[in-house]
Amino acid sequence: MKNLKFSEEEIKKNFEELVPPFTNIAAVSEAARCLYCYDSPCKQACPTHIDISTFIRKIATGNLLGSAKTILESNWIALTCAKACPVEDLCEGACVMNDKGEKPIEIGRLQRFAIDNYFASGMPKLFEAKPKNGKSVGIIGSGPAGLACGAELALLGYDVQIYESKELPGGLDTYGIAPYKTSKEDSLKEVELIKGFGVNIQTGVTVGETISIDELFAKHDAIFIGVGLGESGKLNIPGEELDGVIGALKFIENIKREDWNAVKVGQHVAVIGAGNTSIDAATGAKRLGAEEVMIIYRRSEAEMPANDFEYRLAKNDGIIFRFLTSPVEILGDKYVEGIKCIKNKLGEPDENGRRKPVPVPGSEFVIPVDMVIYALGQQPKLSFFNSIPDLKIEKNKVVVDEETYQTTNPKVFAGGDCINGGKEVVNAAYDGKQAAHGIDKFLKIK
Repeated sequence: MKNLKFSEEEIKKNFEELVPPFTNIAAVSEAARCLYCYDSPCKQACPTHIDISTFIRKIATGNLLGSAKTILESNWIALTCAKACPVEDLCEGACVMNDKGEKPIEIGRLQRFAIDNYFASGMPKLFEAKPKNGKSVGIIGSGPAGLACGAELALLGYDVQIYESKELPGGLDTYGIAPYKTSKEDSLKEVELIKGFGVNIQTGVTVGETISIDELFAKHDAIFIGVGLGESGKLNIPGEELDGVIGALKFIENIKREDWNAVKVGQHVAVIGAGNTSIDAATGAKRLGAEEVMIIYRRSEAEMPANDFEYRLAKNDGIIFRFLTSPVEILGDKYVEGIKCIKNKLGEPDENGRRKPVPVPGSEFVIPVDMVIYALGQQPKLSFFNSIPDLKIEKNKVVVDEETYQTTNPKVFAGGDCINGGKEVVNAAYDGKQAAHGIDKFLKIK
């Protein structure tokens, strides 16, 4: 497997960002379209509840640092969210312009404009930290939940230590989002912002291996878990061990490293699953030079987890969708040579209300492929969770108090994908910030 279709320069161009930044004139013009609604339905639709009308008004009046401050007061992961959030399902989807039959205000691009300017200005000091209170918090994971929690705690006067197992901080923002949405450099800018508040980040440290859980508990007054989820679940079909089978997150991580010659991709690629991560993997393979990429999904288009934007993006990239289809075997001797599938029909609804796929007897068929990428939903790190004393797990999620984010172990708090099963970056950013205040309340009483 290798790139035969595109040169390195062409591949680099293929992964350029989808939506270009606003020019100053365009940003001010777009900001002037905003009605600055009193009830701000856009704010209510944002999981971090950014005061969107206010930050847009500040752009319109030329107060860009004031705009950035308004955004950051609610969301420490504002650049990634501006570029990777499904805005048409959130803030822009709630914009009153939709009701008027007009194009919604481009809130995501305006947020990016303000935050880009803040970083280009050298991250001037906008927030004052409280005096150090002598207490320490350990944070496991440097993804959006961990970073947001760390930033908030540092400003509240805590010593904060983040432990990250990978070589670079940022979690999925650094490694797991398609580069044409947001770059590794975007994520690392946000990391630098949070480090600027005095947060210490140790990379290459795996809790439970490099440092024990007991050492962590002895070292810190409270712990925050923001580890997110792991790789996709396995297919559990014959041939899964063949060369050419890879998890979607690993494949996307390889792309994000931007060492194009080292990224293996097939000529004919099958992606199993139809969520947003599947789309990122499928479009990534296509942009690397795969001749044909298909998404195989066991249910119909109506049940597909990917949002409308992702679906349109995939179709524009020429991705083929095979609905009501399930893989039953990956074929080949040492390398992937094909995938055997069976057709489905939809049966009765399952516990989530989605109709179950039912195999159609005798409908098996073979698709010639030389690469299989699986994206069946990320799996929780249960063995890690089970290593933490008195931590309650229900339905593969860490149980927390809805207001404080405290787990059943009073000293441990959690947020992000490990408590919600896998949502957006913006949800994790909100969780981390709220958990910081839960920790603050707990340690003040203690």
